[in-house]
Amino acid sequence: MTIRQAIIAAVLAILAIPVLAQVDLPLTPDSAPAAAQSEGARDSSSQGKELTASDLDAWLDGYMPFALASADIAGAVVVVVKDGEIISERGYGYADVEKLKPVDPEKTLFRPGSVSKLVTWTAVMQLVEQGKIDLDANVDQYLDFKISPESGKPITMRNLMQHTAGFEENAKSIIGRGPNSVPDYVALLKRWTPETIFEPGTTPAYSNYATSLAGYIVERVSGEDFYEYVDRHIFDPLAMNYSSMRQPLPEKLEPYMSKGYARASEDARDFEHVGPAPAGSLSASGADMGRFMIAHLQDGELDGKRILKPETARQMHDSPTTFIPGLNRMELGFFETNVNGRQVIAHLGDTSDFHTSLHLFENEDTGFYVSFNSAGKQGASGTLRIALFHDFADRYFPGPPMPAPLDSKTQRAHAELMAGTWESSRRAQSSWMRMLYFTGQTQVGVAEDGSLLVPDLLTPGGTPRKWVEIAPFQWEDPVNHEKLAAEVVDGKPVRWSFDMISPFMVFDRVPWYRDSAWLMPVAMAALAIMFLTMLLWPVRALIRRRYQAPLGLERTDLRAYRASRIAATAVVVLILGWVGFISLISVEEANLNGRYDWLLQVLQFFGIVTIIGGLLATGWNLLRVFRPGRSWQARVWAVVLGVAMIFITWIALVAGMLTLGLNF
Repeated sequence: MTIRQAIIAAVLAILAIPVLAQVDLPLTPDSAPAAAQSEGARDSSSQGKELTASDLDAWLDGYMPFALASADIAGAVVVVVKDGEIISERGYGYADVEKLKPVDPEKTLFRPGSVSKLVTWTAVMQLVEQGKIDLDANVDQYLDFKISPESGKPITMRNLMQHTAGFEENAKSIIGRGPNSVPDYVALLKRWTPETIFEPGTTPAYSNYATSLAGYIVERVSGEDFYEYVDRHIFDPLAMNYSSMRQPLPEKLEPYMSKGYARASEDARDFEHVGPAPAGSLSASGADMGRFMIAHLQDGELDGKRILKPETARQMHDSPTTFIPGLNRMELGFFETNVNGRQVIAHLGDTSDFHTSLHLFENEDTGFYVSFNSAGKQGASGTLRIALFHDFADRYFPGPPMPAPLDSKTQRAHAELMAGTWESSRRAQSSWMRMLYFTGQTQVGVAEDGSLLVPDLLTPGGTPRKWVEIAPFQWEDPVNHEKLAAEVVDGKPVRWSFDMISPFMVFDRVPWYRDSAWLMPVAMAALAIMFLTMLLWPVRALIRRRYQAPLGLERTDLRAYRASRIAATAVVVLILGWVGFISLISVEEANLNGRYDWLLQVLQFFGIVTIIGGLLATGWNLLRVFRPGRSWQARVWAVVLGVAMIFITWIALVAGMLTLGLNF
């Protein structure tokens, strides 16, 4: 759920440093590839190691300490369940580095971020089985305000659970530090409804707002406070005594809360408060998450206590929606992370400090959970959690070898059809945040050997990943388990995604008029022209004064000349202002909570004045410069400046720099 790296990437993109913007690198925190194949990977003759406590503990004890130390991560918890039992729960590193307090898998609380959604969706399904919520009814009937589009299909609970409600991304007040740093989640819901940018049911676009909305529906339909509801109907029956969705934590749990870190070598940070609480506010011990996994693997039952009927649990786990065949799909709340031919449902989660992965191997009756209390060096925990999952699967549940690739001629032809600029369905459209997603569009090309090249999808070593086409418009990374595939219409790919994000995010082609592949170089050139104009204005004035050489323009021409130079200066100041603003908020998600709204408002109004005024000023100067007596150099530069201003205006409109409002 974090967008911090997306914002940082946008700053770099504005400064013309090539890097991808969108929810962690590469692409999202949930998209990190596995490090390498482990023993038994892709070996059809191997049955894998027997999953026993002794073998697993020895493997983890050899894997985790070095991984944490090399990635500058303070601590982690790993829990594995099988056949209704926790067979391993291991704490590594420190819950508090300063006090050298070790991680206790039974009692130390971590923040699993969006894995919290599984608690909210379980609550929803409890009310579905009671007949109080209809998965396919308009959710407006459960609310005291309207969120469905006025025309077209209504939004349903199924849409909310499968991230197909069509909402744009929103980020304000997503995370704060300390009490009262974010509004109550209900107040946040009602403050602003994100724009519906896709028809409900047509496009997966991950939404924290949608899950928070579902939590509010649980509260209204059940007649119980949301936090009371999950305590009574989920945590208590499962004996999850070291778990809470409340913020701040109940006093009795505070001593058990792990500190959160950017890196283990840095100071601990304050407790995070998640704005859309039902989407990410859970604090839980590893052992408690083990009990939660067992309950879901056993169709809703643990130790004689049932949180879901078997048929309801199966419906939740096996109601897939397919958007791109061959890739992982979205279930009801869970999403697939199938590996080695095994059916796996899962959820991943992130706060600023904590990074988590939960996977249920359904047919093997096995659950795997890992959570880190630090982002680590270069966001290493995002990569490590997926690498660990894949390495676990390769060791204990290996699969068949990769299919034979298509011939090189076909691979090159299909890669050429995929080449171009694409944008994520998880994006902002109505607010200034559109700027981040404009600068973060994804390029697809053709590698030298004719294979598919997606430069922003990187290996843990930072090099572009290898994609081998194994079926028409279906590719696989031969080093790990990731698949990439495209939806093809009339012989042309129109949408694509890859396994780790395909259940909730796809990429669509960018129209030419919003294509950053050509607009960003044009923007840099136009900005350079504005900067040179601003710089040369006082320099030339000083030179003229030194040599007593007046400009020699009549009053109106002089005014037009000066107005065009003021416009160029204002454009440079505007861009620098946006870079400064984005830099400020990129330091910490908590800075998105309104602290810099005053600066945002100044930039919005200054931007409108600058763009409109700049067009008028450069246009006026262009008209005046073609009057008799003006030099050809003045005329050429006036044309260049006018064209640059037109492109600056175009890009400002496309990138959302001229939007008004403090909701985003």
